[in-house]
Amino acid sequence: DAGVHSKPWYAATCDRKMAEDALYRSNKDGSFLIRKSSGQDSRQPYTLVVFYNRRVYNVPIRFIESTRQYALGREKSGEERFDSVAEIVENHQRTSLVLIDSQNNTKDSTKLEHIVRVS
Repeated sequence: DAGVHSKPWYAATCDRKMAEDALYRSNKDGSFLIRKSSGQDSRQPYTLVVFYNRRVYNVPIRFIESTRQYALGREKSGEERFDSVAEIVENHQRTSLVLIDSQNNTKDSTKLEHIVRVS
């Protein structure tokens, strides 16, 4: 278990559009939630949804079968790995998360600061 089900930032029944709408409504940099990934792929079970600079970023959370750990985004060398999704959130509440805009090829960073609940 990824340690998500009892957490206030986990939106269990939320799809991508609901998550994005909720974050646009919050309109605060560093607003976030975690939802189930749309693809229902066991290698990418969750998505971290973050609001920053009037944009919503959907960051895939990967499950690494060989180590039973989690990591953010596409696989890269030297990436940070975590034992649970909760550890990812706790880590990025303290240290900035790099947000990559693949369309404009820009990088931003923000901490996870405001939990958004989807009503």
